[in-house]
Amino acid sequence: MADIKDRNPFDVFADWFAEAGESEMNDPNAVALATADADGQPAVRMVLLKDYDEQGFVFYTNLESDKGRDLSENPKAAMLFHWKSLRRQVRIEGPVSSVTDAEADEYFASRARGSQIGAWASEQSRPLEGRFALEKRVATFTAKFGLGSVPRPAHWSGFRIHPQRIEFWKDGAFRLHDRFVFTRGDASQAWTVEQLFP
Repeated sequence: MADIKDRNPFDVFADWFAEAGESEMNDPNAVALATADADGQPAVRMVLLKDYDEQGFVFYTNLESDKGRDLSENPKAAMLFHWKSLRRQVRIEGPVSSVTDAEADEYFASRARGSQIGAWASEQSRPLEGRFALEKRVATFTAKFGLGSVPRPAHWSGFRIHPQRIEFWKDGAFRLHDRFVFTRGDASQAWTVEQLFP
């Protein structure tokens, strides 16, 4: 862990993420996403990381969902990866922006057809009178698009967290964990790094 402080945090994340891909049984890209609404009420849920680079960390969602509404009101978020098999965590915090339409279109086109239909059928986070109502909406949109391509709904897109803080945590004996935190004001600035008490 000591060499982490001499590295670019995105390179460290890439190494840890690759190791998680080999060791985690299910969804190594699963990440807890925390948002807050305009009143500051926090909420957290699991999402899947779909892309990352030095611009930030990307996930996709229904823009009319709770998280979509939170991010439109308060465009800041935090993520937490917990890879139990590796006994590691990564925390990410920063402002959020929308991905481009081209990025959203490209990712949506790569999804399984059933997931594409589901994006149209699900009024995510809103009341559902019963499972049959959802299945009926799936059938309706399946018939609507037939065998043709399924376009991306206007209410479905992605967000990118632009990290201002990235913390790497590794389990240690007797709870004497290793923690290194990288911080910067924005992407134009260099990272600073410090080790934290566990």
